[in-house]
Amino acid sequence: MFTAEVKSRIGEDIAIMVRPDNHPWNYLCECGDAMDITVKEFQNANAIFISHTHIDHFVNFDAVIRHQLGIQRRVVICGPEGIAQQVQSKIKSYSWNLIQEGAISYEIRELVSENEIVVYEVEPPVWELKKLKTIKGNTIFEEKGFQVSAILLDHKIPTLAYKFQEHDTVKIDIKASGFRGGKWVKELKEAFEQNDAEKMIQVEDKEFKANELFQWLHVQKGDTVGIIMDHAANAANHSKIKAHFANARKVFIESFYKDEDKEQAEANYHSYASMSGRIMKESNIEEPVPVHFSRKYKEEDIAQLMNEFNNALINS
Repeated sequence: MFTAEVKSRIGEDIAIMVRPDNHPWNYLCECGDAMDITVKEFQNANAIFISHTHIDHFVNFDAVIRHQLGIQRRVVICGPEGIAQQVQSKIKSYSWNLIQEGAISYEIRELVSENEIVVYEVEPPVWELKKLKTIKGNTIFEEKGFQVSAILLDHKIPTLAYKFQEHDTVKIDIKASGFRGGKWVKELKEAFEQNDAEKMIQVEDKEFKANELFQWLHVQKGDTVGIIMDHAANAANHSKIKAHFANARKVFIESFYKDEDKEQAEANYHSYASMSGRIMKESNIEEPVPVHFSRKYKEEDIAQLMNEFNNALINS
């Protein structure tokens, strides 16, 4: 399972933290307001996912740099085409005469088309941008137990939406089996995953064919968390969203404007409350979360926006 929470304050620039259960690292999505992110959380961010580099999504990347200096490991940064040079430019705007080689290393991955990722690296002390390789596909990050895929949306510039997908896992009902746990459980799960029904499994003082024990196994579907930031509320974007995020458990989606400001949303290539809610319902999202509201709104305006989003979930 993933724990995902908004770390920015309502009305401020967006930042979301995703944490897999029983995992040493966390994952930062967007670099907006950093008021509720601790130094330790910055240091434990193993990858950073940026939808695009408008200032409200990238302004606090400086805080990432500040707190990760000296952690002496490689951190992945994901974003749209051009972000590698922008990361380098952010870093090189400072003086680094005292930085040590190996203090930090950034690997930067740009989704440049629906099916191509270009990978760069930048390291101290000279912070030279080096192209490493090109990867086919849209899986922009992989870690033990889960992967992150991305799609390109239109915000008048390319913007990325991310899906964290936990791998399905095989579970066993030990109590129902009547046996004690042991290495046989691992062997049984491996046989199940490899479809090796005839494999002999030693359980305590007896031998069984694997398929005799499969009855106590079940597949637990992996958790899914989505991050959908700025995008035009148009048919092309909505088609991609529904295809990529269908049936996800939890999705954070930008709901920048109230419905009465729909024309402004269209002019600025943003979504608005009821449309974001409608797309979440059409995508069959279990736990949709409206986020990233225009800073022009006061508390009562945001309450109205939330009502419009929730009404669309019910009535669409």
